[in-house]
This record gives sequence, structure tokens and C-alpha cells, in this order.
Amino acid sequence: MTVAASGLKGAATPLPHQPLAGLRVVEFSHMVMGPTCGMVLADMGAEVIKVEPIDGDRTRHLLGAGAGFFPMFNRNKKSIAIDLHTPEGAAAARKLALSADVVAENFKPGTMRKYGLDYASLSAVNDRIIYVSLKGFLPGPYEHRTALDEVVQMMGGLAYMTGRPGDPLRAGTSVNDIMGGMFGAIGALGALIQRGISGKGQEVQSALFENNVFLVGQHMLQYAITGTPAAPMPDRISAWAVYDVFTVKDGEQIFLAAVSDAQWKTFCTAFGFSDLLADPGLSTNNQRVMARERMMPLLRERLAAFSADALGTRFEQLGLPYAPIRKPQELYQDPHLRQTGGLADITLPDGARAGQTAGTTLLPFTMDGQRLGVRVQPPKAGEHSQALLAQLGYSADEIASLRAAHAVA
Repeated sequence: MTVAASGLKGAATPLPHQPLAGLRVVEFSHMVMGPTCGMVLADMGAEVIKVEPIDGDRTRHLLGAGAGFFPMFNRNKKSIAIDLHTPEGAAAARKLALSADVVAENFKPGTMRKYGLDYASLSAVNDRIIYVSLKGFLPGPYEHRTALDEVVQMMGGLAYMTGRPGDPLRAGTSVNDIMGGMFGAIGALGALIQRGISGKGQEVQSALFENNVFLVGQHMLQYAITGTPAAPMPDRISAWAVYDVFTVKDGEQIFLAAVSDAQWKTFCTAFGFSDLLADPGLSTNNQRVMARERMMPLLRERLAAFSADALGTRFEQLGLPYAPIRKPQELYQDPHLRQTGGLADITLPDGARAGQTAGTTLLPFTMDGQRLGVRVQPPKAGEHSQALLAQLGYSADEIASLRAAHAVA
């Protein structure tokens, strides 16, 4: 099975309107959070310039769970490779940053100040700059801690809610990095609108920990309202009576739900469960929630004879909620994604498969009726250094000198 998305609608149809066309974003970033912010703006049409170290962003060469980071979050960008530790490189980076509408960075507090690339330094020269600072924590007691997605999931209640009791478990993707980057982009868009009114830029801050707390806010309010602490999701008292994964014929699994009284009636009628429908102790959703200990074993036993496909087909016919249990790689063959343009081809820039194509997922919304596609392939490290430096006014000899000093690549 190929993982390329060749021939898919998302790779072939014309690009929709690009609302951020003409906007320049300079991104000092690594890992996931900063690149996600830049990717959102890039997909919407902005010229996003990724500033990388001379040897490239280290996510280009990560193994295991990190192998997809760079190609996923760095499409539609240009790359310039600069050594900020050299005076010449830092000067070139400042010149580039001052040419931007938006500067985004996700390094440790104080890092950008060392190179004159912090908001105070840049805005003193160009007060129209919008500066997106993506950190582990917003300013406060924790701001100097080193944060990772896993760190904030553990301390922010998400790992507790995801795992079984006594077994905290991080979510299966970089939820805080990705959403933190998205919130940074949302803040940048709001700041752009404000700049159109006031003429002035501003600093936008987004953080992993605060993003995580936002995610678990519903569970905090659950406690505030009920006085009962939220139980981890695998051990929770569900708000809906039928809302579970069922193991069925040949050991297959499928998620099935009936979340209203009308859906319960439809479900019982379709499958011939007249005894359950007639049971006065199962008349309402809340009654069924309270009766789950006796009800669910009956449902599991009765549904075990069906195949997952048969149940899925029947639930779809009935308009009841259901879902097959999929692995990420199986989504490449998902008919909905393939037919609606949810995947598009990219050319891999690094590693053993450099130059080959793979399918990537696009932003989950449309503009003008179309998905936002891939205009620029994930760049090779420093691919656009020469052109960008020339655009900033560096002569060919000056660029050669910068390269000889290992200030740029």
C-alpha cells in the first residue's frame, strides 16, 4: 500500500483564494508548536520564511514518533539557514525579521533577546511588527521551566483524564503543540486586524500549559458544578448510556452509540431488542446511565455475533453514531478523505526517502469551497538563502563572505 496521495482532489484542483497573500512571516522555530503556527499562516497564503540553523532544523532527522514532524508542519514555507551565534548571521536575521509583518518564535525565554530578535528590540525599529511568542508557559511562576507536550499533559490533568485510574497516559498526538501553534496563529490574525485599525503591531503570546488547561476546562467545571471530581475517561460515568467500543465477531472492534431516547428506540427496534425497549428501568437516557452495569453486558453479548462491517452498515442506514477503529496509516485509503481533497502530495526533503512523495493532511476547513493546498514543498535546509539575502540587499560578494564565515548556508 502506497502512502502517497497521487491523483487526489486536494493535489489537483486549483488553489482557493489566499487571504494572507502578500503577508511576510519570519519564523524562528523548531519542533511542532512554532512550525504549526507558521504552517497555518502559510497555508492561508502568507510568505513564510523559516530560519534554520546551518545544519537544518533537527526535526528533519528525528526517528520514531518524530519522523513526520518536519514534512507535516513545514510545507508552503521557504528556508534560510543562518548561524545566529555569529555577529554577521544575527545581523542578517535582524534585517530579515524587520522586513516581516509577523515574526514567530518558540525558543526558551530570553533566547531571542540575546540576538536582538525579541519583540522590544524589533518593535523599537518597526512598530508595525506583530510578534508571536510561543512558549511552554505564559509569563508567571512557571515561565522558565522547560516544557514539552508530555510535561504539560501530566501537570495539566490531560494525562490523568486519558489514562486508566493510576495510569496517566499522554494523548496519542502532539495536541498541545499543535493547538498552541493554532492559537498563536489565531492571535496573529486578530493582531493583523487590530493593526489595520491602529497602525501598530503587538506581541501575541501562546503557551502549551495554558492550552492544556483550556482543553480540560470542561472537567474543571464538571467538578465545580457537581462537586464530584471528573474520573479518567476509561473509568468515567458517561453522560450517554450507549457510548462504547464493542468487541464483535472475529475479535473486531467498533464504536457504537445511542445518545438520545429517540436513538435508543431506533436501535432497539432495528435489532429486535423489544425486551429492553419495554423495560421501564431503561426508558430514559439517565435511567440507562444508572443501569449500565446490567444493560451493557446484555448489549455486548447480543452484538458479539455481528461483524463490524454489518453493524457499521446498519447503524449508517439508521442514522445512528458509529465508527470503525482505524489506525493512522489506514486513513490513506479513507474514501471520504480521498474524494473530498483532505490529502495532498508533498515531496519529502530529507532522510532515506528524500525526493519521494507522501500524502499529507490539510487544514480542516475550506475557503471559497476549497481546501487550502500545498503551494510550496517542504524546503531543503537553506534552499532559499541566496534569493532571500539578495532580496534584503546583500550583494553576491557579501553573500559569499557570509557563507565563507559560516554565518549562512
